[in-house]
Amino acid sequence: QVQLVESGGGLVQAGGSLRLSCGASGSISSINVMAWYRQPRGIQRELVATITSGGRTNYAESVKGRFTISRDNAKNMVYLQMNSLKPEDTAVYYCNADLTPIGSSRIYRYWGQGTQVTVSS
Repeated sequence: QVQLVESGGGLVQAGGSLRLSCGASGSISSINVMAWYRQPRGIQRELVATITSGGRTNYAESVKGRFTISRDNAKNMVYLQMNSLKPEDTAVYYCNADLTPIGSSRIYRYWGQGTQVTVSS
Protein backbone atom coordinates (compact mmCIF):
# COMPACT_ATOMS: atom_id res chain seq x y z
CA GLN A 1 0.00 0.00 0.00
CA VAL A 2 1.26 3.45 -0.94
CA GLN A 3 0.85 6.53 1.23
CA LEU A 4 1.76 10.20 0.84
CA VAL A 5 2.04 12.33 3.95
CA GLU A 6 2.52 16.09 4.00
CA SER A 7 3.90 18.22 6.82
CA GLY A 8 5.07 21.76 7.43
CA GLY A 9 1.89 23.81 7.13
CA GLY A 10 0.90 26.45 9.61
CA LEU A 11 0.18 30.11 10.25
CA VAL A 12 2.61 32.77 9.02
CA GLN A 13 2.53 36.51 8.51
CA ALA A 14 2.60 38.03 5.05
CA GLY A 15 6.16 38.20 3.78
CA GLY A 16 7.19 35.15 5.76
CA SER A 17 8.30 31.69 4.68
CA LEU A 18 7.24 28.09 5.12
CA ARG A 19 8.64 24.82 3.89
CA LEU A 20 6.30 21.95 3.10
CA SER A 21 7.47 18.35 2.95
CA CYS A 22 5.81 15.28 1.50
CA GLY A 23 7.02 11.72 1.76
CA ALA A 24 5.86 8.72 -0.25
CA SER A 25 6.06 5.35 1.46
CA GLY A 26 5.02 1.79 0.79
CA SER A 27 5.56 -0.65 -2.04
CA ILE A 28 6.90 1.76 -4.65
CA SER A 29 8.81 0.71 -7.73
CA SER A 30 9.38 4.15 -9.22
CA ILE A 31 8.10 7.71 -9.00
CA ASN A 32 7.74 9.92 -12.06
CA VAL A 33 6.32 13.41 -11.59
CA MET A 34 5.67 14.82 -8.14
CA ALA A 35 3.63 17.95 -7.63
CA TRP A 36 2.06 20.37 -5.22
CA TYR A 37 -1.52 21.61 -5.60
CA ARG A 38 -3.52 23.95 -3.42
CA GLN A 39 -7.18 24.55 -2.75
CA PRO A 40 -8.35 27.79 -1.19
CA ARG A 41 -11.68 27.55 0.61
CA GLY A 42 -14.57 27.44 -1.83
CA ILE A 43 -12.28 27.43 -4.88
CA GLN A 44 -11.21 24.66 -7.22
CA ARG A 45 -7.90 22.92 -6.57
CA GLU A 46 -5.08 24.45 -8.62
CA LEU A 47 -1.61 23.36 -9.64
CA VAL A 48 1.26 25.08 -7.84
CA ALA A 49 4.39 23.33 -9.08
CA THR A 50 5.65 20.09 -10.59
CA ILE A 51 9.01 18.34 -10.70
CA THR A 52 10.10 15.38 -12.78
CA SER A 53 12.38 12.60 -11.60
CA GLY A 54 15.15 14.33 -13.52
CA GLY A 55 14.57 17.61 -11.70
CA ARG A 56 12.76 19.60 -14.36
CA THR A 57 10.35 22.04 -12.71
CA ASN A 58 7.26 23.98 -13.67
CA TYR A 59 5.40 26.65 -11.70
CA ALA A 60 2.10 28.44 -11.71
CA GLU A 61 2.55 32.09 -12.71
CA SER A 62 1.22 33.23 -9.34
CA VAL A 63 4.12 31.61 -7.44
CA LYS A 64 7.04 32.01 -9.85
CA GLY A 65 10.03 33.61 -8.17
CA ARG A 66 8.59 32.99 -4.68
CA PHE A 67 8.16 29.21 -4.42
CA THR A 68 10.72 26.49 -5.12
CA ILE A 69 9.91 22.82 -5.57
CA SER A 70 12.59 20.20 -5.01
CA ARG A 71 12.80 16.47 -4.38
CA ASP A 72 15.03 13.80 -2.93
CA ASN A 73 14.64 10.73 -5.10
CA ALA A 74 16.52 8.48 -2.67
CA LYS A 75 14.05 9.32 0.10
CA ASN A 76 10.91 9.61 -2.07
CA MET A 77 10.43 13.13 -0.76
CA VAL A 78 9.20 16.33 -2.38
CA TYR A 79 9.47 19.80 -0.85
CA LEU A 80 7.96 23.21 -1.43
CA GLN A 81 9.87 26.21 -0.15
CA MET A 82 7.49 29.16 0.00
CA ASN A 83 8.93 32.64 0.43
CA SER A 84 7.36 36.10 0.36
CA LEU A 85 4.03 34.59 1.26
CA LYS A 86 0.85 36.54 0.57
CA PRO A 87 -2.63 36.24 2.10
CA GLU A 88 -3.85 34.88 -1.24
CA ASP A 89 -1.52 31.90 -0.78
CA THR A 90 -3.81 30.72 2.03
CA ALA A 91 -5.08 27.25 1.12
CA VAL A 92 -4.88 23.57 1.86
CA TYR A 93 -1.78 22.30 0.08
CA TYR A 94 -1.71 18.78 -1.35
CA CYS A 95 1.16 16.80 -2.77
CA ASN A 96 0.76 14.10 -5.35
CA ALA A 97 2.95 11.57 -7.06
CA ASP A 98 2.59 9.66 -10.30
CA LEU A 99 4.17 6.36 -9.42
CA THR A 100 4.36 2.67 -10.24
CA PRO A 101 3.72 0.29 -7.35
CA ILE A 102 5.84 -2.82 -7.01
CA GLY A 103 4.33 -5.63 -9.05
CA SER A 104 2.53 -3.29 -11.43
CA SER A 105 3.42 -1.92 -14.85
CA ARG A 106 0.98 0.98 -14.66
CA ILE A 107 1.35 4.49 -13.34
CA TYR A 108 -1.11 5.65 -10.69
CA ARG A 109 -1.61 9.07 -9.10
CA TYR A 110 -1.60 9.20 -5.34
CA TRP A 111 -2.54 12.17 -3.16
CA GLY A 112 -1.63 13.23 0.33
CA GLN A 113 -4.20 14.29 2.90
CA GLY A 114 -3.34 17.99 2.69
CA THR A 115 -1.81 20.53 5.03
CA GLN A 116 -3.26 23.94 5.85
CA VAL A 117 -1.24 27.06 5.10
CA THR A 118 -2.65 30.33 6.43
CA VAL A 119 -1.02 33.68 5.66
CA SER A 120 -2.19 36.62 7.75
CA SER A 121 -2.04 40.20 6.52
